[in-house]
Amino acid sequence: MSHPEAKVRHDEDQQRYVLEIEGQALGFAQYRAEGKRMVFTHTEVDDSLSGQGMGSLLVRESLDDARRRGMGIVPICEFIAAYVKKHPDWNDIIEQPA
Repeated sequence: MSHPEAKVRHDEDQQRYVLEIEGQALGFAQYRAEGKRMVFTHTEVDDSLSGQGMGSLLVRESLDDARRRGMGIVPICEFIAAYVKKHPDWNDIIEQPA
């Protein structure tokens, strides 16, 4: 079951992307800004959303936004690292840790 009211917003002050469903924050992808790179360090999605593809939605939207902003991404977070390994669409913006 997917959530049509799910959306991902960028909270630049907190350096994270937030997954909101019906206005409630139920997940986030945390990153550390390093110049023109976003080092993704941690991703969390509420257990109530398990198996619904919401983690993938969060990652996909976060990476799409990073690309639009001309940023490279460093996937230190295991969840994001596993996602980009399965989906090579973002290979052009993936960078190795410094």
